Amino acid sequence: MTAGAGSYGLWFDSGRVCLDLVATAGPDERLGEAFRLRQWLIGTGLVPLGTPLDRVGYDWLPQFWALRDDLADLLAAALRGLPAGEALERVNARALAAPPGLCAVREPDGGLARRLHGADCAALLAAVARDAVVLLTDPGAVALLRACDGEGCTRVYLDTSRGHRRRWCSSETCGNRERVARHRRRSLASREDCPQPEGVP
Repeated sequence: MTAGAGSYGLWFDSGRVCLDLVATAGPDERLGEAFRLRQWLIGTGLVPLGTPLDRVGYDWLPQFWALRDDLADLLAAALRGLPAGEALERVNARALAAPPGLCAVREPDGGLARRLHGADCAALLAAVARDAVVLLTDPGAVALLRACDGEGCTRVYLDTSRGHRRRWCSSETCGNRERVARHRRRSLASREDCPQPEGVP
């Protein structure tokens, strides 16, 4: 899946799987149905293409929402330099479960493809929670965490840009909206500086 908006409005350009999960929240719920969770799992690369996901049902969603809420709390604390609260205990507990096993299967053309073994809900939650643990215990990575400057945007991302000057979760969305708003403000200001002659509508 390419960076930016993927299937069903999902985003995979935050820099980490755990950040991509947090990005599914916001004004519009992006994980409101089981098929969207399946798309998200594939889009993040947690689940290789071809892995059967028929077990992913609506009953998985509340557990992913709960992990997402805890991750959002931990990220907010990290961005403000505050100590982590009870959310850390819950994320640690999720991370203790065994992650999915990886195996190679023979394709019809004779090549090998990756598949997950034991890709149940707890295993996939563990994979996301472990990603968060790795991120939050790496001071260098934490130093690159940024909250998007876009108005109303709540996404958090890793700023790996040259000079670490990235301001938006996506240049195509929040960045473009800011550029359009800036242009509008400049246009309005120039009109106010240059009033029309009398009699000109």
